[in-house]
This record gives sequence, C-alpha cells and structure tokens, in this order.
Amino acid sequence: MFVHIQPMASPPQSEAELLSRARALAGVTLGELSTRLGLSAPPDLRRAKGFVGQVVEAALGATAGSRAQPDFAEIGVELKTLPVDRRGRPAESTFVCTIDLGEVGDVEWEHSWVRRKLSRVLWVPVEGERSIPPAERHLGEPLLWSPDADEEAALRFDWDELSGLIGRGDVESITGQMGQVMQVRPKAANSRSRRRGFDADGAPFAALPRGFYLRATFTARILEKHYRLPTSS
Repeated sequence: MFVHIQPMASPPQSEAELLSRARALAGVTLGELSTRLGLSAPPDLRRAKGFVGQVVEAALGATAGSRAQPDFAEIGVELKTLPVDRRGRPAESTFVCTIDLGEVGDVEWEHSWVRRKLSRVLWVPVEGERSIPPAERHLGEPLLWSPDADEEAALRFDWDELSGLIGRGDVESITGQMGQVMQVRPKAANSRSRRRGFDADGAPFAALPRGFYLRATFTARILEKHYRLPTSS
C-alpha cells in the first residue's frame, strides 16, 4: 500500500535536527501520529504494507518518497522502522531495496545501492506484537547508526556472493537460507508480477522481483549494542 502523505515538516537540515524530531515521537502511538496527519491507522498492517514507514517519514519531513535516494536526501540518511517484540527484539527481517536483476552483477559493493542505503540509517523501533492493534502500537527511542567495520565486512561478503549469483544468471537458485546477515527474497504484491532477468546463458526471462533484506539476527545485534534490552522471555 502506498499513499501519498503530505510531510508535516520541512526536511531536516542536519542529523541533530532529525534525531531531535525522532526523539519527540518516542512514546507516541501510530493512532496518535496518524491523527496528526489526518489519517486513520489501518486495523491490519498485513493489508497495509509500508503504512508505518510512510507516516513516520511524513512526521519527520522525509521527501524522497520512492525515488532512488535516501529518505532524507539533504543529509544522506535512510529511515528504517523496525517492528520489535515485547523484549525489544526485531520481529521480522528488514527490507533494504529492490534489486535490478539486469545490472546488480556489474556493480561493486562500494557503489551499490545497498551500501548507500545502509551507510547512515535512522532506526525507529515500533511495537510489532500482533496482539496489539496497530493504532495502539508505540514508537520507540530512535537510533542513528552506521555499520562498523565488522558489520560492513559481513554485509559486503553477502553482497558479493548474492549479487555474483544474480550476475551469473543463477537468480533462481538463490534461497532465503543464503546469506549470513543479508538475504535475497521475492518482493511482489502477487505472483504474477515479473521483472526482466537473465539466465546463465544471458537469455532474458521473466523473473519475480527480488529485494535485499537484513536478517532479524543482524538487526538484533545492532539493537543489543545500543539499547539495554530485557533478558527475560
């Protein structure tokens, strides 16, 4: 679901301004935030994919929309809302970006869209327990993050392996079990959606759209480094 939502504020001009705005949203429910934007929170987020990210983007002044640039293009920061369980741990994998099946194999890690997307991220945790109605789910304390050397090395390793398979025409051989911290998964509203891909002989064929996703175990380690999470189940 994509709905154009008018931003509540002008784009932030610094990381400090963005972080201040995000901190002001900590403790606010999706229902309260939706009301500020003149919207109603959907009763079921499974039928409203992307809604949480869209309302948080609008509240913080993001302008990129679906364009190929960071959400806060002026300061080079990407926004990622992160559903978490009652212990504060990620409830699902995190979408990074769609994959250009025809070009990804020719792009080095340093120039990849994945690296640009993840070079500077504002993480905004949000309650993700399905037992909590969407309107009653609270936003958490934000985190402004860049990958450290070990995290970037792990991301690059998976990028090299997965993009290499796609570049060699083996996209159909990729499974969700591949990749230590990042995986490739189909990304389509329905099974009839197709993108132009290439097989091992270079012949084009209609492939399901794919996207890069961060594994929940990877984002969990990020949160564990920066938040004091409860250890009880």
